[in-house]
Amino acid sequence: MDPLCPTRQLLDRIGTKWTSMAVKVLAEEAPDELRFAELRRRIPGISQKMLSVTLQTLVRDGLAARRVEPTVPPAVHYRLTALGLSLEGPLSALRVWAETHMPEIDRSNQLADGPAGCTDRQPCSHG
Repeated sequence: MDPLCPTRQLLDRIGTKWTSMAVKVLAEEAPDELRFAELRRRIPGISQKMLSVTLQTLVRDGLAARRVEPTVPPAVHYRLTALGLSLEGPLSALRVWAETHMPEIDRSNQLADGPAGCTDRQPCSHG
């Protein structure tokens, strides 16, 4: 696929781990909203900046809706749109596939990495 292809660009955006996690958390709450701080608590390891960028992208693509309460400080709420909810199914299937096949992937990685201390630059002899 051409890098300028809109489909490829969309797949690049929705294929990130943070997008998948944000969609999952928002889908669990649907049709209700979640505040930014609650989303951050429910997505371990995500930085404030990365969550902000992820949510901005979801909103821009029409997958999530943002609502701001005029309080001090402003309370910002997010929810998935119908389009965003339709993405949860395929992302869920991908997560299930990953969980199901993780042992096989781990075994393959272990075989590819070889015994401890072996590298392509310094082959090991095992016998």
